[in-house]
Amino acid sequence: MTLLAPSLQSYFTDHAHARKGLSPNTIAAYRDTWRLLIKHLTATTGVPADKIDLAMIDVEAITAFLEHLQAVRGNSAVTRNARLTAIRAVLAVTLPDHPEHADTITRALAVPARRATPRTVQFLTVEETEALLDAPDPRTWTGRRDRALLTLAVQTGLRISELTALTINDIHTGAGAHVTCTGKGRKYRATPLTAATLTVLVPYLAERVTRPGAAVFPGPRGQHLSRDALERRLSKHLAAATERSPSLRAKHVTMHTLRHTAAMRLLQAGVDVAVIALWLGHENTSSTDVYLHADMTIKQAAIDRTRGPQVTPGTYAPAPDVLAFLTSL
Repeated sequence: MTLLAPSLQSYFTDHAHARKGLSPNTIAAYRDTWRLLIKHLTATTGVPADKIDLAMIDVEAITAFLEHLQAVRGNSAVTRNARLTAIRAVLAVTLPDHPEHADTITRALAVPARRATPRTVQFLTVEETEALLDAPDPRTWTGRRDRALLTLAVQTGLRISELTALTINDIHTGAGAHVTCTGKGRKYRATPLTAATLTVLVPYLAERVTRPGAAVFPGPRGQHLSRDALERRLSKHLAAATERSPSLRAKHVTMHTLRHTAAMRLLQAGVDVAVIALWLGHENTSSTDVYLHADMTIKQAAIDRTRGPQVTPGTYAPAPDVLAFLTSL
């Protein structure tokens, strides 16, 4: 057995779970990265997977793997950087236990991330949101379930992993109504529920308790819905919503788009970015600042507030008669 195998076993069975407390999704992403890396090394060097050692995980091997991800697999710079983070995470923990490979590992840890083009945040307008929430068929159980799920997602901004993990005990509809969850990084938070959300959620929960399982939004046998199941349900309702709101055709809408929509609704209502960061479960406001750039109406409002009292608010338009304008200067 090489040194790489026990290092990976130690990281994924001890460090990632017990010490770092990484989420199952993060652990799965790190695991998949190392599987891809080992398969790539096997294909390019001819060395069997169980013979690959720490010494082979050097700068050249990592750089070649990252280039392979973009050139062959078509991964974006964001995905490339996420894979690099997974490689660094394991190597950083491995370094203290294997000083004989310190030079190789240290140089590998210094591989730079690639600058990624910032992506524009996609969110739904009020009209698009209403069309989506009205799309599920209220005459069916799955329709009522999906409407409650989408309503909760748009109002609270919960991540898809947080929505799928909710149990009945996480929903509190009494005084100070709120939903609790353990989100990314094992962070616990409570999010208030509005009267409009309760109008949909309360009758749904009354019907929900007659069915098996503890999941708030269960599948046919009472089990928690999977991430893929939620995305499929969303795609179905988007098709119906697009008939009422054609502007949805131009948008790539996922469950995470509903999280962005919740954040933009708070921002447009004048809620401070620091409060929105707490609402969404962000560690700091840097992750929330992206929403400030997403809506031009917010920037336009800021410009309008800086105009002098004698200037009419609005976008500047030049005088129609350019010769008269130049004469007046």
